[in-house]
Amino acid sequence: MTQTAIRTYRGATRAHRATRLRGMRHLLLNLRDVPDDEADEVRALLAEHAIAFYETEPNRWGISAGGLWTRDADDAARAKPLLADYQRERADRMREAHDQARRDGTAPTFWRSLRGQPVQVAAILFAIGCVLALSLWPFLLGD
Repeated sequence: MTQTAIRTYRGATRAHRATRLRGMRHLLLNLRDVPDDEADEVRALLAEHAIAFYETEPNRWGISAGGLWTRDADDAARAKPLLADYQRERADRMREAHDQARRDGTAPTFWRSLRGQPVQVAAILFAIGCVLALSLWPFLLGD
């Protein structure tokens, strides 16, 4: 290619990228491991602030967990600080609820799990022991 052709090609690519970026989708919230009540609160927050969004569903094989998206960069820019404030406030609420449960004695602990589901806890401890034994087996045998 000649220098002019390369320059034209590169310029066209940059222009194409810029056009493509304007129409790109923006992920607002990945829904992997997000409780339903949190997802509902985020949907309500976006609707309350008139931010257009759409939701993708998780796929069958667990590769994608789904998410809340927007097509508009301006909406994405408005949503980011709103979501950051919401998540900070939610973290404080959840931390306070956990601290309250610890003070009340209702927080989940190992001993409560053992009393409530002894077979499941024993099976998990057995599996951990098997993995440790298999991992350490070559070192314990020696040469």
